[in-house]
Amino acid sequence: MPKLSSDVTIVGGGMIGCWSALFLAKRGLSVTLIEKGAIGAQSSGVNFGNLRLQGRYGPQFPLALRAHELWEQVETLTGERCEFRATGHVRIAFTAEELDTVAAHASEASGYGLKIELLDRGALRRRWPWLTEKALGAGLSPRDATANPRIASPAVARAAAGLGAQILDNLKVTGIEKSGGGFKLATDGDMTLQSRFLVNAAGAWANEVARCFGEAIPLLVGGPPQFVTAPMPYFIEPYLQAVDGSVILRQTRRGNVLATGYPRGPSDAESNRSPVPPRKTLATMARLVELVPLLSTAHVIRVWSGIEGYLADMLPVISPSATTEGLFHAAGFCGNGFQLAPAVGMVLSELIADGRTPTPIALYSIGRFAAAAQEAGARHSYDFDESMAAQQPSSQEAGRA
Repeated sequence: MPKLSSDVTIVGGGMIGCWSALFLAKRGLSVTLIEKGAIGAQSSGVNFGNLRLQGRYGPQFPLALRAHELWEQVETLTGERCEFRATGHVRIAFTAEELDTVAAHASEASGYGLKIELLDRGALRRRWPWLTEKALGAGLSPRDATANPRIASPAVARAAAGLGAQILDNLKVTGIEKSGGGFKLATDGDMTLQSRFLVNAAGAWANEVARCFGEAIPLLVGGPPQFVTAPMPYFIEPYLQAVDGSVILRQTRRGNVLATGYPRGPSDAESNRSPVPPRKTLATMARLVELVPLLSTAHVIRVWSGIEGYLADMLPVISPSATTEGLFHAAGFCGNGFQLAPAVGMVLSELIADGRTPTPIALYSIGRFAAAAQEAGARHSYDFDESMAAQQPSSQEAGRA
């Protein structure tokens, strides 16, 4: 039986796993990354592709801003641009209450060094006259950006492989155990992996890894339904988002308009399927046209969704294990993993190589699920479809290992 040994084994070949592999390899550690399917084929490769800072939960800014600095260096870090574009992000308010929300967040963001310009109705119409007249105002974050999720994870994986990382795709982990001073993983390809450290970056399947060590990451599995139109003349430079999340859209340089919107719908991690109900596509299309009337003639050519993991407080786990030395968890990114991934990979490399990180991560400890109750955090009523409510783990379930 073939045996592969390395300093670190990473389970999961999405953005989190790939960036972790890259930065660990840069630190001179030997790395093996294992992915049950194709690299970046799950939520990392089918998400909307926005690199959002505006509207983010305030205490998450240190991590998000560090990630953004790395995204701005993506071509230097990987040798590929990944269609990174600093498009800017316009967060549009339709009510006085939403205007207050935008202003409050702009004030909070400025404390972390992020500049958000507040635009009233007149300024909004002068700058983008094709926007709906119903909009009362907006926040503009010029630094927000987009990238292409379909090509990003493979690009980072190639860069990691170029530094010596072993990238094993289409190979499933069938068993994990603590072995001596490290970890032993069995696979369905009769290959055994051994390492001193283990990173659980298994996305919506991360709880399966955590359970092997008496821990729980109580994930709710779902996905954001999305669609894309046939190419149209290019005119939408920034990406747009209604404050209530009902529609988010951007236009590629090729002219296709990508759109998504809350609520998120259910996904099935066991069958690896994430269907998009036709009613959801129709509802998002209606909001799309309401926001940008010129899109009334757009033709939808494809719909899809992904399989993402969400936690009750809408914050991820980025944490050393509470039960097992040498194990690190990075999962449950609640739709924010694409933007945060470079910083998460850097943080994990620092924790493993140095035993510490300058980025505050106490907020993301796996230990918080041992508490008897949890705060709702940044969750909004529009986050999830009603059909997903029954799937949400209770606070009691969340505390069980």
